Amino acid sequence: MQMTRSQRRALGEWSPGTQLGRLRNQINRLFELPFGTDLGGPSSLEAWSPAVDVFENKDNVTVKAEVPGMRKEDIDVSVEGSTLSICGERREEKEQGKGTDNYRSERYFGRFYRSVPLPSAVDTGKVAAKYQDGVLTVTLPKTEEAKRKKIDIQVG
Repeated sequence: MQMTRSQRRALGEWSPGTQLGRLRNQINRLFELPFGTDLGGPSSLEAWSPAVDVFENKDNVTVKAEVPGMRKEDIDVSVEGSTLSICGERREEKEQGKGTDNYRSERYFGRFYRSVPLPSAVDTGKVAAKYQDGVLTVTLPKTEEAKRKKIDIQVG
């Protein structure tokens, strides 16, 4: 009998598809929830949260969030300090008729809350949000102090 040694994966190497990886993601999301949020029961850890991309250039910080199947009226965007908050509610569609059994349901419905720490100070009076094709794009202009300034070097 030949024995082979198995190698354990490091904690950071868990893939999101494994049971332990999913548990880790759920625990991380639990700690991202704001204090005072109603957890709502056993399915609350399965609640959805939109995926976001955050990037910046010399003038703006831009955040893109995937919120497909929603109306803009159901999404709230706010900035407080150096944190962007996106919250809203995706309502379940009632397309089934009488006598229809639900064969499979994988889409998440209900309230969501996502807070995104911003990498730079932004001018909250000039923030703009646009919702198109299921993607929310929030453009946050940087304050003058947060913009990088090139400093000329003097000789002498």
